Amino acid sequence: MSQKKIGLVAIVTPAWFLTVYLVMSAMRPDYVHTDQAISELGSLDAPNLWAWNVLGYILPGLAIALLGIGLRREFVGRGLPATAPAMALVAAGLLMALSGAFPANMTDFKSTTTLLHSVGSFGCYIAFLVAGFWLPSLFRKVNSWHWAATPSLALVIASIATGFLRFAGMASIGQRITFLCFFLWVALVGWALWRANSSSVPPNNSSKPTPLRGAA
Repeated sequence: MSQKKIGLVAIVTPAWFLTVYLVMSAMRPDYVHTDQAISELGSLDAPNLWAWNVLGYILPGLAIALLGIGLRREFVGRGLPATAPAMALVAAGLLMALSGAFPANMTDFKSTTTLLHSVGSFGCYIAFLVAGFWLPSLFRKVNSWHWAATPSLALVIASIATGFLRFAGMASIGQRITFLCFFLWVALVGWALWRANSSSVPPNNSSKPTPLRGAA
């Protein structure tokens, strides 16, 4: 798949996730957005659990893993050490898919499927933090990516700040804002990948302006 297509997939992924979330939650009149976790749409006792887990977790997770592959190709191809942070993003996507493959059992938090779901959820976020804090240093080294460094890092920091809401008795709201930061980051980086591979953007590897000839 071309870099532009991978970028486009990443751009569309947040809208896909939001659409699936709104449709699936609307099908459950008992579902309360401010009191229940997003994972409860796909818990073992939820109606249409596999529709949510496949469409809401597994497919977006695979799309995010694809973005990681695209980023590795993008920066390693420019001679930059991008394998580790890119693979962290691949891991984040695969762990998100894992959380969908193993629905949580809301009546038994020690069950194997719940534990694997938790590993996928928390592992996804930790891997995202690794990628999110590491990649901006690479973005700054490439002209066509330089603009994405600060906003992408800001979204990572904002996702951490939402943790305070969880400790303030607003865990469900905090979780949704964390997801918002995460998916906005995916869209932003996807847009950067798409833009960097458009014919209108010169493929310059340096973030430093080229000095004018004859300048003192």
